[in-house]
Amino acid sequence: MHFSFIEIVSAFMVLFAVIDIIGSIPILVDLKKKGGEIKALKASLVALAVLIGFTFLGEKLLGLFGVDISSFAIAGSFILFIMGVEMALGIDIIKYDGPSGVSIVPIAFPLVAGAGSFTSVVALRAEYALENIIIALVLNLFIVYLVLRSTSIVERFLGEGGIHVLRKVFGIILLAISVKLFMTNVAVSIKTLIPMIKDVL
Repeated sequence: MHFSFIEIVSAFMVLFAVIDIIGSIPILVDLKKKGGEIKALKASLVALAVLIGFTFLGEKLLGLFGVDISSFAIAGSFILFIMGVEMALGIDIIKYDGPSGVSIVPIAFPLVAGAGSFTSVVALRAEYALENIIIALVLNLFIVYLVLRSTSIVERFLGEGGIHVLRKVFGIILLAISVKLFMTNVAVSIKTLIPMIKDVL
């Protein structure tokens, strides 16, 4: 076991920015207005189970396709970069085509446990200890649960301006994280390739 407060905080910030449950409050409010009942505990537990499952099995699934964690992390950094651009500039690039629903779809999946969070947990495995990622996931899903339980209160407290500012701030943070993730894993890939090139020469 290698518990690290710094790793937990770092992983937490990445996942918090990607899941962006605060920024999703307008979507949650819209679902409630359309008559959709939001079961906070059910949605949170399903999302947590899916993300933890992918954290453990993601690397093995990638192995079936001959892809290593570093390569997947580099690809994931591009997705995180695009998501950061969306949040920072207020534009839509990635299309979410899931059917309308309530607790499970689209809230648990793909709103919370979606492509971005899948990419993030696997990419984080390349840099952080598994136990720290799990703790970060649990903390994030606890916040998701609290937000789902009190969507109306949070919306009134932050206001449209507050939500807007939070999306911009976390968008910039996500951009910085994606660049760091890219640079770190490119360095790892180069270090792996150098011995192979030497052997060939």
